[in-house]
Amino acid sequence: MDWLRIGAFGLLIIYHVGLVFAPWNFEPKDRAAYEWVTIPLVFTNSWRLSLLFAISGYASAALLARERVVGAFLRSRLARLGIPLAFGTALIVAPQPWAALAGEHGYPHGFGYFLIHDYFRFGRIDGVLVPDWAHLWFVGYLLVYTFVLGALWSLPPHLRSALRRGAERVLAGPWLLPAGMAFVLVARLLPPGWSDTRALVDDASAHAVYLSSFLFGVLLRRSEALRLAILRQWKIAGLLGLAGYLVVAGFEARFHGSVPRDLLAPFLIARAVQSWGMIVALFGIADRYWNRDGAWRATLAEAVFPFYIVHQTIIMLVNFWLADSAIGAPGRFAILIAATAGGCWLFYLVGREIGPLRPLIGLKRTHARAFPLHAPAEAVPAE
Repeated sequence: MDWLRIGAFGLLIIYHVGLVFAPWNFEPKDRAAYEWVTIPLVFTNSWRLSLLFAISGYASAALLARERVVGAFLRSRLARLGIPLAFGTALIVAPQPWAALAGEHGYPHGFGYFLIHDYFRFGRIDGVLVPDWAHLWFVGYLLVYTFVLGALWSLPPHLRSALRRGAERVLAGPWLLPAGMAFVLVARLLPPGWSDTRALVDDASAHAVYLSSFLFGVLLRRSEALRLAILRQWKIAGLLGLAGYLVVAGFEARFHGSVPRDLLAPFLIARAVQSWGMIVALFGIADRYWNRDGAWRATLAEAVFPFYIVHQTIIMLVNFWLADSAIGAPGRFAILIAATAGGCWLFYLVGREIGPLRPLIGLKRTHARAFPLHAPAEAVPAE
């Protein structure tokens, strides 16, 4: 599961760099947009976040089993998720709206002035929300889902067992793929559809999918029957997921995101098939081929959360500085990838060695050490 999580977050960073060059609504934006960039992007955008929430559910179930007491588990999760969320929103994310205002709206002041005088207005400046949790919405949603798990765990044991058995009857057998795909399809018919608001209170379709993905991960951690069902069906799930992608990519190449109403049904079905098929396939691949340790596994697993906290701010600032350069798009893409990877590593390596910074970037309060190859097993975060 660590390798799957490491790979998923690495793919997320590449995806966000790719969004810079796509014509979709995303900040930061390159000075030119390329329609063809959307074709590789749609390979992941229907399932990448659901996969991350499912992995987080699996890890949360493991942590809850270790803590045993719901209150202790929730306090631990509140510290490991809530502190980085507050710190990230207050400081790490702040350069993003500043760069958007300075680059697109002619904001005349430097970042220091913006942070002191304008960032905490709690409103909008030229349509740009301040303050904003930006990409850290994922952490906020995950924190809410963690408390949902705590509430479910507080139910009487016989009721919890009944819920688990009911879920296993549906998912740990031949209905794993059709039931999951049908659920994603129906859930995404809720408002706002496939376009998440990421504002927590008006995101019904996202909560339906992401909370269910999170609870699917919880069930997987506790259900050998479900694990074996995934191992039996991951190959067909992968084929269906790839077939769904080919259909979605065809629609994107033909209609550039504006699918005609009379063709909307097959498009939405293909996205649901792609989403659930790829999630099941990746869990099966991870179980079959990645269930082994490696020299860098623990260090990379610990680094994932700090990487996530800082990566989008680095992308936005580097793209802001590249805005007036004569470097072509391939060069700008390479620079963004290299700068983001290097900046994330520096953020993690420095932060992990400074005790007071560790909880601010999602790491446990352990004594700083001199750059060990392996992170201590108990320090591996599971967000």
